Amino acid sequence: MDPVLIVRHAPTEGPGYFATFLDRHGIPWKLVRIDAGDAVPDSLNGVSGLCLMGGPMSVNDELPWIPPMLALIRQAVAAGVPVIGHCLGGQLMAKALGGAVGRNPVKEIGWGDVRVTDAEAARPWLGDAPDPLPAFHWHGETFSIPPGATRILESAWCPNQAYVLDDRHIGMQCHVEMTPELIASWCDNGADEIAASDSPAVQQPAAMLADVAARTARLHVLADKIYSRWIQGLRQ
Repeated sequence: MDPVLIVRHAPTEGPGYFATFLDRHGIPWKLVRIDAGDAVPDSLNGVSGLCLMGGPMSVNDELPWIPPMLALIRQAVAAGVPVIGHCLGGQLMAKALGGAVGRNPVKEIGWGDVRVTDAEAARPWLGDAPDPLPAFHWHGETFSIPPGATRILESAWCPNQAYVLDDRHIGMQCHVEMTPELIASWCDNGADEIAASDSPAVQQPAAMLADVAARTARLHVLADKIYSRWIQGLRQ
């Protein structure tokens, strides 16, 4: 099988559990490090799927790599190459596919449940999962649902937490790829952002790190469902 292309936009926002999942299933992957100056590929030749990770920037920033990334997403969807987006990745997908990205009513940082909004559309991705579901968040912006896509998850602080398109592509505002190491790193690197926020949806590092191993294990149960469905569409 050709590798899955994983796009990293910031050095602290690597693929985390997503890479662990691919390794466990014997699926090769290749990392494109936008933060290190890697170029956005101009084609998907030799790629079985496209995964977009998070990042602190906005999709509305005038960054040179954003237009070619949006074009690559559109190319993938047109060719039936499955795309999955985590947080910024889901926002990039939404903008590429005709949605909009703007400020969420409040900043959302830390653990927070998500709920299914469309059971029929969500079932292939989540099964008959109990509601609510655990998720991790770190965002100040959010996306609208792009034309043709179906919203499947919401949270108390952000109505658009995930959408699916053509039962092959999924864009998420939340993070399901987190590991205890990633959470600790983000708490350290984001300490100033947390301290400066007065949002009711922002948790303190101690709250995010409490019982973190067990909480990420529960998160990975959800990730396994989503990722298992997504890899079914990988181009052979």
